[in-house]
Amino acid sequence: MSRVQLALRVSDLEGSIAFYSKLFGTEPAKRRPGYANFAITQPPLKLVLLEGEGDAPTALDHLGVEVETTAQVTDTTARLSQAGLATFEENDTSCCYALQDKVWVHGPGAEPWEVYVVKADADTLGKSDVPGQSGDACCGTTACCTPGESAVDPAQTVEQAKAAAGCACSG
Repeated sequence: MSRVQLALRVSDLEGSIAFYSKLFGTEPAKRRPGYANFAITQPPLKLVLLEGEGDAPTALDHLGVEVETTAQVTDTTARLSQAGLATFEENDTSCCYALQDKVWVHGPGAEPWEVYVVKADADTLGKSDVPGQSGDACCGTTACCTPGESAVDPAQTVEQAKAAAGCACSG
C-alpha cells in the first residue's frame, strides 16, 4: 500500500501526539526521542512529527510518498528524470529512525517531496556518512538549523547539502 507522508516540525511533541492520536483515533506507530510517526489506515497517511524549537508554530518539514519496494523508488526516479525534474537519490540511508531508499524532488514552491521505501528500523533519527558525526533528519547536515551546523559531505556547503537532500528547515 502506498500512502502520502506529511512531516511536521512541532514545538510541543507530547501535545501534538495527544492531539493527532485523538484526531485520527490511533496511537503513534513509532516513538523515539524528538520523533513520532503515525501509520494511519484511513485516510492512507504517514504523519511524521519532528520536535522543533521552543514556541515556534508548527511548520511543514517535508512531504512524501511511502511505497512498498525499492523497485518502485527506482521506477519513480526514472519517471521523474524523464519528465525533466531534478532528482536526488539516497540509498541505504538512515532517516527518521528507518533505513530507506529514496528519491527527492522539489515542487514549484520549493517544497521538498520524497518517494521512499522503509527497509528496516534504525537507531538514529538522521544519517551519518562521516564517522563520529551524526546527520540530522533528511538534511545532509549535522546539527541542522543551529550555529554549529555543517554539511555531512565536506565538498558541499550547508545550503548545497540541504538543497540536495530536500531539507525544508529555514534555520
